[in-house]
Amino acid sequence: MSSTTRPLIDARDVHGGYGGMNILNGVNMTLAADEVGVIVGPNGAGKSTMLKAVFGLLHVNQGEILLNGQPIQNLPPNQLVQRGMGFVPQEKNVFPSLSVQENLEMGAFLKPQNVKRMLAQIYEFFPPLYEKRRQPAGELSGGQRQMVAMGRALMAEPSLLLLDEPTAGLSPLYMNEIFDRVKQINAAGVGILMVEQNAKQALAIADKGFVLAAGQNRFTDTGAALLADPDVAKSFLGG
Repeated sequence: MSSTTRPLIDARDVHGGYGGMNILNGVNMTLAADEVGVIVGPNGAGKSTMLKAVFGLLHVNQGEILLNGQPIQNLPPNQLVQRGMGFVPQEKNVFPSLSVQENLEMGAFLKPQNVKRMLAQIYEFFPPLYEKRRQPAGELSGGQRQMVAMGRALMAEPSLLLLDEPTAGLSPLYMNEIFDRVKQINAAGVGILMVEQNAKQALAIADKGFVLAAGQNRFTDTGAALLADPDVAKSFLGG
């Protein structure tokens, strides 16, 4: 990213938590519109909490979060969706009784005029969903449900897509498939910030990596640099 380009998302010294207790203790993250950012770290580090803070699901009591240069901390999620943000939670992220296509159409409520065009693009990103478009989403495999959830978030044409552990519980085959789709979606012009337990594989596709511990940045660098850093490998990547 050139120094003159304004970041897509810029989080500065973010503190926040639940019930008056901070989980985030000064997190900083900057991501350009053409980048994939990956948040990794041990359990309890504040990874998913940070994603929720960005999406207005958690109160930020210090610091600021800018989207395209505009402060957005503590705005409600529906306003953030209108401003171009999509969020895919880790669990309960599809409507199981609705068909695949009905799930996707739910994501276009802000832009109903774009449904046909966006459906075509989602089926291009996720070809297996086209074959199963009439099937209830609850009958799909875990990997295919994840594709439905990502597709539904993309129906609103976000500039930034937040993914909370998109490969959790998936087979290695589906994990690789999801990471390939993340790269493809990013190449189509969507900035991506995701939390991942599969740290090595995620950092391998990351332009930026953020290693959190105890609600703070422990390491911040390119994905390749973090993978090559012996301190990161020893402390956070299992060797």
